Amino acid sequence: MAELSLATGLFLLSASFFAGFIDSIAGGGGLIQLPALLIALPKTETVTILGTNKLGSVFGTTVAAGLYRRVIKPEPKVLLAMAVPAFVGSAGGASLASSIPTSSMRPLVLILLIVVAIYTWLKPDLGKIELLRHHSARRIQIAALAGAIIGFYDGIFGPGTGSFLMLILVASLGYAFITASAIAKVVNVSTNLGAILIFGFNGAIIWQIGLALGAANVTGAIIGSRLAIRGGSTLVRKTFMVVTVALIIKVGIDTFQSF
Repeated sequence: MAELSLATGLFLLSASFFAGFIDSIAGGGGLIQLPALLIALPKTETVTILGTNKLGSVFGTTVAAGLYRRVIKPEPKVLLAMAVPAFVGSAGGASLASSIPTSSMRPLVLILLIVVAIYTWLKPDLGKIELLRHHSARRIQIAALAGAIIGFYDGIFGPGTGSFLMLILVASLGYAFITASAIAKVVNVSTNLGAILIFGFNGAIIWQIGLALGAANVTGAIIGSRLAIRGGSTLVRKTFMVVTVALIIKVGIDTFQSF
């Protein structure tokens, strides 16, 4: 942090705080923290920005996951079945992050995010109450496959990971939004750790900045997760929609600027 000006440092810490706050409710913290790092560190390689962002995020996500787990107890088998493949997938994605141009992924991600937003908007009762679908073994299979695919995506690119996790958990498996948020936090911790393992091994993390951001991220996550637990699925759904629309705008701008 010594190489940063005071203003830049405060800018990054503020961004990380709000990222932790938003992410703890409905995901999408990378929408704030990642662009802030790109602005503050314009000469730093993108892969190092991605690694530093993951380190800054994992602390807040871990704290939020712990707070949710005190109140919400989803099926342990589903949780584990989704988190383990997500860890492996994220590590695989992170290992390819520096070799695959992420700009080629943006149009597909943009389309998927629009589908997520429209689907959620057209179903106002989606995720208000918990109506689990499929038998237990089938839920575990779907969770494992989704965890691996979304984990890989999070490791290699990342924007919209929380939206995709939430939609699978709510629309496909039948969880309420508040429970889906609790599961998504644990899975997101797993994807962050998988990516950090690879980025750290390759020296693609600025540890001092990442750890400082982590402290601010934790503060935001504590406030956000407590607010989400009090507000329940209604608050999480509203925040989810706002975050998804913001992601559509951000990814859309990035997509058209790359042409």
